[in-house]
Amino acid sequence: MVFDTNVLVAALRSKRGASYRLVKLIGLGLWRLNISVALALEYEEVLKRQGAMLNMTTSDVDDFLDYIFQASKLVPSVVPLRPALRDADDDHILELAVECQATIVTHNVKDFAGSDRFGIRVQTPGEFLKGVEPSL
Repeated sequence: MVFDTNVLVAALRSKRGASYRLVKLIGLGLWRLNISVALALEYEEVLKRQGAMLNMTTSDVDDFLDYIFQASKLVPSVVPLRPALRDADDDHILELAVECQATIVTHNVKDFAGSDRFGIRVQTPGEFLKGVEPSL
């Protein structure tokens, strides 16, 4: 699985949603989160920029990201597919998903229109959880 950055932001904003439940499941062995260097840098940049709105210090963000990165598979390189999506800023997420044959989990499914031509499924956190939670 590959999380779009908006899933982590949503998880940190509210403990009531599907994004938060997914983040709590990281590292339990139900599935493995895949992260590329580009995505790790994006996570860090966005979370540190929004840290104050999330009631998190820079140290809190670093601790959270350490947890995420330790429980994830770091993919050292991906094959470029650019341009593949309407918004080129999302291409690195699709490239990672293609490399790992992983589902993309995002709140912005429309941003990944066309991912199916690469065999990649795109789901919201709630849709993904429906497939995972029956096994809990």
